[in-house]
Amino acid sequence: MHINYKLKDKFDIWFFVPIVLLLCFGLIAIYSATLNNPLAENNFIKQLIWVGMGIVVFFVVYFIPTNTFKNLAWPAYILSIVLLFIVVVLGKKVSGAKSWLYFGSLGFQPSELAKISTILALSSFLSRKETNIESFKDILISSAIGFIPIVLILLEPDMGTVLVFLTIFLTIIFWKGISLFGLFIVLSPGIVAISSLFGILPLVATLVIVGIVLILFKKRLIFSSSLFAINLAAGFFTDYVFRALSPHQQIRIKSFLDPMSDPLGSGYNSIQAKVAIGSGGLFGKGFLQGHQTQLNFIPEQWTDFIYCVIGEEFGFIGAVLTLLLFIWLFIKILKVATTTKDEFLSLTIIGILSLFFIHFIINIGMAVGIMPVIGIPLPLVSYGGSSLLVNMLLLGIVANVYRTRKNYT
Repeated sequence: MHINYKLKDKFDIWFFVPIVLLLCFGLIAIYSATLNNPLAENNFIKQLIWVGMGIVVFFVVYFIPTNTFKNLAWPAYILSIVLLFIVVVLGKKVSGAKSWLYFGSLGFQPSELAKISTILALSSFLSRKETNIESFKDILISSAIGFIPIVLILLEPDMGTVLVFLTIFLTIIFWKGISLFGLFIVLSPGIVAISSLFGILPLVATLVIVGIVLILFKKRLIFSSSLFAINLAAGFFTDYVFRALSPHQQIRIKSFLDPMSDPLGSGYNSIQAKVAIGSGGLFGKGFLQGHQTQLNFIPEQWTDFIYCVIGEEFGFIGAVLTLLLFIWLFIKILKVATTTKDEFLSLTIIGILSLFFIHFIINIGMAVGIMPVIGIPLPLVSYGGSSLLVNMLLLGIVANVYRTRKNYT
């Protein structure tokens, strides 16, 4: 009895169960999606190997000393920034984005490493005793930590990953306790930058709104003027960078902002995805019986549109069960974030939760046609080695913090 209690206290089996089930769902769906596609016939075996390696990574991370994460935060962040810079210059283009580095036949996305390192570095900075999230200086430093990788990823360009990083950054500073005005400082330049992509009138209108909000906050004139100048610079700098991009990169960004601008590309995928899910009915067409899946109507459906395979072949029940497994996993991660007493670890876990959640929301949204098609995989389910290993590493961190949660007061 004592041994069972000790094991339960150190390892939450009910956190590991949804992970294993989602991995199994992914393998089943990938097998079905690649069965009749000669170009992807080995993907199931590759994914099976990645799953095995991912479980090993999970337990290796689970057993390492918890303070290792804080010690590695800044070296890992610097390394990821260097790799992101290298991929912008020397990376191989895949689907129009220069986001992969290749070492022989092995491909690697530096942005995956950057997700981990940015969470750790931002959590490390914000958890310092001398950091004041209401200080303009510390807000700028936090923003720099979050936005340096965003700018480099934007140059690839990989708009989906940019959205993931923005969500991570905003969630962590919100968890830290930033005020409404602090949040306005962080968000306003980004909103102005996005508005500039729609033309001069939206840009001017947004700047007017920013000016009115600054007046309502009643801060010092010099401070408000400086903040308005930053917003103004963000608008014009974004427009300059956009015009400097190649026509192909501009088309990708426009497609992200307006999916209907590419009806034969992302629009086609979205239509076929909705047909696949809708045709599944309550119980689905059966394993290996999906028409959209087996006839390969959706390009590379084993990656971004893997949820369509589940929806078509296992129906409403299979689709809902997948959602419930993710919700179960999210609740477990949130519980760890709220129970650990160490601020660095709490911020790190909430950053991990935000990463999984935004991937989940975007991917499912793409599959059911309420989000633009931006190339975001479904964690633990979609095909992909680097993303799976990173996901299992992050979940290993959560399990590690659960193991040592009583060591911090």
